[in-house]
Amino acid sequence: MTGPWVLGVDSGGSGLRVTLADASVPDGGKTRSVLVSDKPVRTGGAGIDAEHLMEQLVPMARSLLENVGRTSVTAAAVGAAGMSTIGGQLRAVLPDALATALGVRRLALASDAVTAYAGALGQRPGAVVAAGTGLVALGTDLVDWRRADGWGHLLGDCGGGAWIGRAGLEAALRSHDGRPGGSRGLLAAAEASFGPAQSIPEAVYPRSDRPAVLASFAPRVGRCATEGDEVAVGILALAARHIAEAAAAALPSDRAVGDGPGYEVALTGGLLKLGAPLLGPLREELSTQLPEVRVVSAQGDPLAGAVLLAAALATGSLQLPGHPTLLAVTE
Repeated sequence: MTGPWVLGVDSGGSGLRVTLADASVPDGGKTRSVLVSDKPVRTGGAGIDAEHLMEQLVPMARSLLENVGRTSVTAAAVGAAGMSTIGGQLRAVLPDALATALGVRRLALASDAVTAYAGALGQRPGAVVAAGTGLVALGTDLVDWRRADGWGHLLGDCGGGAWIGRAGLEAALRSHDGRPGGSRGLLAAAEASFGPAQSIPEAVYPRSDRPAVLASFAPRVGRCATEGDEVAVGILALAARHIAEAAAAALPSDRAVGDGPGYEVALTGGLLKLGAPLLGPLREELSTQLPEVRVVSAQGDPLAGAVLLAAALATGSLQLPGHPTLLAVTE
């Protein structure tokens, strides 16, 4: 006999992923199939649009439930980008809406940083850095949460993909102007990607997806670094320093205590695909700034983290701390 069945949801800039899992299986539930929508949930003046989320989520969830002969789930966890800052409508609407539509009795509404944490480290204390277009670090001692950066591409996200791309384009335009700090290699790469130097601002500034446009240049910076471009190497070295600083800030404050619990740091996100040009200096920075912690591989992704949260709710084993905006739990 299987069950209880739980629902995991991951909502981000690239769309919505939904999966059903059997929470009676060890390690946070065994995932069945995953349904994907490539339509990101809308945001507006009221924040993340709860109605648009439900329009996509409910048919996907019902399809998954039909495959296992069920009509309801015991618990669900929804991880969403922006939950901690613009998720007020979701927290107000989803508990009743999901109870009515899917019979959800226990619900966790989490920031995508929390689901990334749960996916990477499970319910162990430590810190997780989610490095993609943006960058945020989240840590916990299982009593409180500590968050570092995640302030967006204009005010922060230091070391993330948009930050690296912007720094690379600045170096390209410095080379075009003949100013110090420029790179001919990055200029050539920028013009190959965006056209003549004079047209680069036009290709970036009007775009509503400006962070993604900037981040699209980060692989070019990595390629130039691999080819020995000193400016590109320097950009990635500074990015590595920023990432390690975010990890250090997110770790519990007692991390330096000699007889402490031995905290772990995990790295997740698409930025890690840059490979050796970034990972090499990042390992050095982490060992220098955080010699007392263990850097470990992420166990799973944010969808796996959502499943783990839902399974923990269903089985009464949730250890990660609740928070009004980072991890709001309804039981």
